Amino acid sequence: MAEGLPAAVAACREKVDQGVTDMVTQLDKDVFRKMQIKMYQCSAKCCENQQSSMEAVQSCVQNCQRPVASAQEYMQKELEDFMERLQRCSLQCQDDVKDKLSPSTPSNEIEKIKSRLETCLVQCGERHTALLPGMTKRMKSNLAQFK
Repeated sequence: MAEGLPAAVAACREKVDQGVTDMVTQLDKDVFRKMQIKMYQCSAKCCENQQSSMEAVQSCVQNCQRPVASAQEYMQKELEDFMERLQRCSLQCQDDVKDKLSPSTPSNEIEKIKSRLETCLVQCGERHTALLPGMTKRMKSNLAQFK
């Protein structure tokens, strides 16, 4: 469990992390490995021509690597966008709590506000976890253009 986090928030965080890991693993197996096979086959063909200069071979190999590199950049951007959205949701929860607190807030009310924060954070995680299947499908479709 993440230190200092309520159990429900920590469990939700682990669920989000596992969902992202599962999505990346699925994309690796379904898309990237096939692309990498093509990249390595293409690169090997570049090296077969004994008449080519070293620069020509290097240029050929770089051209073979370009689709995989572009696809990896795309996936990284999608993951960053997802994490930014999740962070914005969490920050909104925190802002909502700050707006309810004052120096004179009674301790029993503080506990209720903490509970609302925990509920809000868990809801953020659940909403974003629910986005992962659609995100996976969209990314698979978009990654097809890099082949």
